[in-house]
Amino acid sequence: MTTKSLGNPFDGDQSLIHAKTCGCPECQPGQDMPSVSLNLRQPAASASAAALDSEAMMDRAIESAVVRSVFGHNDHSRRSFMKMMGAGTAAALLGSVFPMEKAKAAVKESLGKLEKTKLNVGFVPITCATPIIMAAPMGFYERYGLDVTVTKTAGWAVARDKSLAGEYDASHMLTPMPLAMTMGAGSTPEPFIMPAVENINGQAIVLHVDHMDKRDPKQWKGFKFGVPFEYSMHNFLLRYYLAENGIDPDKDVQIRVVPPPEMVANLRAGNLDGYLSPDPFNQRAVWEKVGFIHMLTKDIWDGHPCCAFACSQKFASQNPNTYGALLRAIIDATQYSNDPDNRREIAEVIAPRNYLNQPVPVIQQVLTGRYADGLGEVKDVPDRIDFDPFPWHSMGVWILTQMKRWGYIEGDVDYKGIAEQVYLAGETGKLMREMGYDAPETTYKNHTIMGKTFDPEKAEEYARSFAIGRL
Repeated sequence: MTTKSLGNPFDGDQSLIHAKTCGCPECQPGQDMPSVSLNLRQPAASASAAALDSEAMMDRAIESAVVRSVFGHNDHSRRSFMKMMGAGTAAALLGSVFPMEKAKAAVKESLGKLEKTKLNVGFVPITCATPIIMAAPMGFYERYGLDVTVTKTAGWAVARDKSLAGEYDASHMLTPMPLAMTMGAGSTPEPFIMPAVENINGQAIVLHVDHMDKRDPKQWKGFKFGVPFEYSMHNFLLRYYLAENGIDPDKDVQIRVVPPPEMVANLRAGNLDGYLSPDPFNQRAVWEKVGFIHMLTKDIWDGHPCCAFACSQKFASQNPNTYGALLRAIIDATQYSNDPDNRREIAEVIAPRNYLNQPVPVIQQVLTGRYADGLGEVKDVPDRIDFDPFPWHSMGVWILTQMKRWGYIEGDVDYKGIAEQVYLAGETGKLMREMGYDAPETTYKNHTIMGKTFDPEKAEEYARSFAIGRL
């Protein structure tokens, strides 16, 4: 057990989140893990979290979730209160007003016995992964009895390959990836499912500071652009934007795959003229004074999906209770991330080197939407990035039309059939409503991209409607 999030919630000296100054072994290697206890009457006992069985871990998870909820997930307030009251007094006080044992029994009954409790979930260090990352240090996984190790991953090809190999139980993915993996586009075909979108919006087109006089895309012929992966919204949104401005992305410019953490260095070295990248690397380019934000992707398609939570169909089928608990944790964390009031706190939690390894002000600029654009202005765009877990089938259909348009898939495409197989909008919507969150009753809708309406009922016609494409 390596996360502090399963630590003793009644211990005022123990942090339950990996904040910037966290001293746990993951953030500061070489330090020993503090001991924990599951006994409310003996909060300082020295039971090792590593030795907890699944039921004991579930008990601790529920205790921690209740305490966190009482303090609104504000760890500073929790610790201050525990130090003032004392662990034993605080535990007794909570126990006198909250039926802890009944709560434990109810949660266990509703979830069913977990087939697995120790899980490995991959993430690429970008702000799109916020819910997947912060769910570990902020206790959202433990709320459902899960001991999740979130593993930093160098790039999307690695995330795909480790997921296909079963090294990751689930992973942060780009929304086109589960579609491509299921169809065998770019990899061996294996059915993957995407029950939740992680973020909407949250990307930008960045240009090198030398190109401040080239704001018109028609001036970009010969430019070299970076995207994080072929099967990414970044690639498809960049291609769409270029083509709408008369630039053929396969003939007039070069588009290269560059892992997100390497974007800024390649821009600085002159290997790229620009990129359409996940944050915080758009804002980091401004911070480093090597790039400026030409356009937010929300201005191409407001509300577009970007990253997602996905796993193999095999994992979900073989571990239905674990899968259900994991999805609930992700939905909870995504909803928490969607509240603007929580964004500054979250930025501090995900900043350390075992997560994003970025300056807190850079992450806060992205999450709060108040940011310097590199052109001398400070912008206020509260929905620069948002978090909405609902995986619209119509979004999946749009992605498939662009894969078809640019030659990533060929032949007849069952747009709706594939989208509905991979994007579990119906199941997720039902679960969201059961958890008390709002969710659409329908799974398809029209979308507007650069002023043009996409009707998912006319997918093939739409894919063939563009002047620039490979069809």
